[in-house]
Amino acid sequence: MTATVPRQLVHRAAVAETFLTDWVTAGTDRFCVSAQWPRAHSLFVSPDRATYEPLLVIETVRQCGALLAHAEYGVPLGHQFVLQELRVTTYPEHLAVAGVPAELVLGITCSEIQRRGSVTTGIRYRADVRRDGAVVARAEVGFSCVSESVYRRLRGGRTPASVSALSPPPGIPAAAVHRTTGADVVLAPAEKRGRWQLRVDTGHPVLFDHPLDHVPGMLFLEAARQAVRVRVGSAGRVQASFHATFHRYAELDRPTWMEVVAAEEDGTQVRVAATQDEQTVFECTVGTVAIAAHTARSAAG
Repeated sequence: MTATVPRQLVHRAAVAETFLTDWVTAGTDRFCVSAQWPRAHSLFVSPDRATYEPLLVIETVRQCGALLAHAEYGVPLGHQFVLQELRVTTYPEHLAVAGVPAELVLGITCSEIQRRGSVTTGIRYRADVRRDGAVVARAEVGFSCVSESVYRRLRGGRTPASVSALSPPPGIPAAAVHRTTGADVVLAPAEKRGRWQLRVDTGHPVLFDHPLDHVPGMLFLEAARQAVRVRVGSAGRVQASFHATFHRYAELDRPTWMEVVAAEEDGTQVRVAATQDEQTVFECTVGTVAIAAHTARSAAG
């Protein structure tokens, strides 16, 4: 394909942040979606441009849900999507950046399609992500969608124009979370070890691709990634899986705290939670694998 799908269908303002290129129906509630990944990206490609980050898989899978909801299940543009849960397992041996942009094929199976009358109000879907025939990742996502009027009632009149985010506090060192610039650091130091304040920069061109009235899910996932990076370090392990649950909206104008609440001694499983006003708004268990292990699997394959 020579172009992306319409950016409005995947809830992106920037064409550069639109990774899907086409889709076809493969059967009842089954679809085949094509995607392309750039060789360089400020957040979704490693600083040395050697590997794609698992969050690029997550964003690509997320875009599939929005695309199909609008294009195949009749959800009107303007409806608001509420991400509830996602499970993603990636296979790092297939996430190397090559000499050309990566071409992906995602097999999507939708289930648990919720409707109120003729209107789709929620979908759960599975994604099988392949690159050159190899399985890059498998994922499962659940979300609901509501009309603009219902969303306004849910949000009590809060809009991007009426809410001012807190000024981001100084972040932890960028190198500690495998970033090259402080602008991409989403954690600020806190008094307790393993706990940080979430840095919410509404001017960030990727995490806030367009104005929002709440903290976006991808910001929480990046915060979880960075928290695990601090907890596990960079020696010998890479992040490979995310199981995230989104409990409630997190407001931009109140502090949000990220904390490692449980971790295996060897760093294979790390659970991170976000709280605001002493209520849990987000939880995520991040799984890591040994670099040697996934390198060996790649060589064997």
